[in-house]
Amino acid sequence: MSDTQTPQPQTISQELLDILVCPLSKTKVVLSEDGTKLLCTDECTDPKCPKQYPIENGIPKMLVED
Repeated sequence: MSDTQTPQPQTISQELLDILVCPLSKTKVVLSEDGTKLLCTDECTDPKCPKQYPIENGIPKMLVED
């Protein structure tokens, strides 16, 4: 048996999704199809943006390092 676990979909309310934005470009983010990360929309043009942010234990990890 492997110690590697497949990320499970997370529950994030639509209300929270409606207010979350990319911390760099301030553009809208959307939930990935598998529910494991937030994705920046095509409107985000910041070259420093990772374009996706993981969700861990139901909490989006949207910190950006300098």
